[in-house]
Amino acid sequence: MITSSLETLPAQDTAEVKQDEQLLTCSGIDMFYGSVQILFKVDFNVEKNELVALLGTNGAGKSTLLKGICGLVRPKKGSVTFKGEDVTKLSADATARRGIALMPGGKGVFPTLTVAENLKMAAWLIRDDPSRVNTAREEVLSLFPILSDRYHQMAGNLSGGEQQMLALGSALMTRPELLMIDELSLGLAPTIVGQLLEVVSEVHQRGTTIVIVEQSVNVALNLAKRAAFMEKGEVRFEGPTEQLLERPDILRSVFIAGASALNEPTESVSDEQTSSELTDGDLLAQVENGELGDPPPRVDANADPVLECHGVAKHFGGITAVDHVDLTVHPGEIVGLIGHNGAGKTTLMDCISGFLAVDQGRVVMRGKEMTEWAPNLRAVAGLGRSFQDALLYPTLTVVETIAVARERHLESRDMFAAALQLPASYESELATVAVVDQLIELMGLGAYAEKLTGELSTGTRRIVDLACVMAQDPEMLMLDEPSGGIAQRETEALGPLLRRVREQTGCSILVIEHDMPMLSALCDRLVAMELGGVIAQGTPAEVLAHPMVIASYLGTDDSAIARSGATA
Repeated sequence: MITSSLETLPAQDTAEVKQDEQLLTCSGIDMFYGSVQILFKVDFNVEKNELVALLGTNGAGKSTLLKGICGLVRPKKGSVTFKGEDVTKLSADATARRGIALMPGGKGVFPTLTVAENLKMAAWLIRDDPSRVNTAREEVLSLFPILSDRYHQMAGNLSGGEQQMLALGSALMTRPELLMIDELSLGLAPTIVGQLLEVVSEVHQRGTTIVIVEQSVNVALNLAKRAAFMEKGEVRFEGPTEQLLERPDILRSVFIAGASALNEPTESVSDEQTSSELTDGDLLAQVENGELGDPPPRVDANADPVLECHGVAKHFGGITAVDHVDLTVHPGEIVGLIGHNGAGKTTLMDCISGFLAVDQGRVVMRGKEMTEWAPNLRAVAGLGRSFQDALLYPTLTVVETIAVARERHLESRDMFAAALQLPASYESELATVAVVDQLIELMGLGAYAEKLTGELSTGTRRIVDLACVMAQDPEMLMLDEPSGGIAQRETEALGPLLRRVREQTGCSILVIEHDMPMLSALCDRLVAMELGGVIAQGTPAEVLAHPMVIASYLGTDDSAIARSGATA
């Protein structure tokens, strides 16, 4: 109807109609954090009732652009127009009153407030209209029934998926005209991602315009018809999402450059198709049919284990977080730990690394019981650990941060030798610098080497965190969601990189991850958890085809399961 009428209009009238369709217009946006420029003359437009995916490499400026639109950060140059009004210099509360809402990435809830109190806080703009508040709250609870069951619980005690539901529900309390979602699927199980995708689609169908920042191109393709792709603070592509897949010059690994070429992909489906090449529909179908192959065996199951957990249990009040778990990791073995958000995976890893005291059971490494050891003693014994959030020193540069992580391998720690620059100290520091330079080159961090880690984006900090863990040269490496917050192409390169680390160092790896194509190609064995206990373990094919794993964890949404890898 609109198209036919546009064809008969003069050029000037056509432009006016097109302008009326625009809900949001960003023109020539330059943004800085201090002296560091993040965005360079960014143009970005969103039409009414549109759902747009904002994609890009880590550190490209996607989250910064959203903050500039809603007033959390003010652009230095350029303009932001919303519904025909210039909102460039308005504060965040003023843009919220005009109908712009932002669901922040990562932690988007008040952890010490209950679900009810979080929703009440989110309704501050309409607090003078109780009936409207009640209606909005009922709509949110109808979209997320689990929040009704958790209504009087502290938000910090919710699982990751439930917190993400609460954050999205809070953003919907004022019924915004423009909803901006930052990192919808970050750190979530496939079943939860599938549920959130359904909710976002329903909210869009009700008339809300949505801009979603997402690291997984596959997830974004399932939602949006149009996408914008950013790199180094500039928009490199804007158009239909299908066309984005035809641009290998844009969709590439920027940080873990060339990692996928270091090793040939492991056969995990057939001679013709590896798991990193699975389409969305293929992975689920092959899991259900039991056709998913396994990596060729590289592990001697008869060798003495590197790590053993015997009946490990952990309770928080009346809640059993880890329920008498037995776990064994052999030399050179890569074991994947999967499960629903809140299944106890991270808690088990905290117990193994010593950050939580074990209530029952034993933790043994190389035949030595270390159940009562402090975390630093376990690290000295060769146990390396990463966390869901990249815990780095914000006032140190990337080079300095990686060098600190390498500290336990210094040949000389004598203060006087260091002060006097004696040969022993000097040569020890030179050896450390050489290792740091190698890691920076391997992880593609050259452009960020002298930047403070506090100035880096979430995904870039994750890459630095991986470099720090590798710098420790551990015998037992534990990774908690290493792909969380990094772009899809980096995830696809991460698997070959970890395989190379295993082959070169001989270390064993225990990894918590939600990206099934990466895990199925990477791991020798999977262990699935639910409600603190182990429900299945074995080869990737066996575990991913297990009915309980499919029902409680994988779900049926193809794009949520196959977050990385090629799509049809």
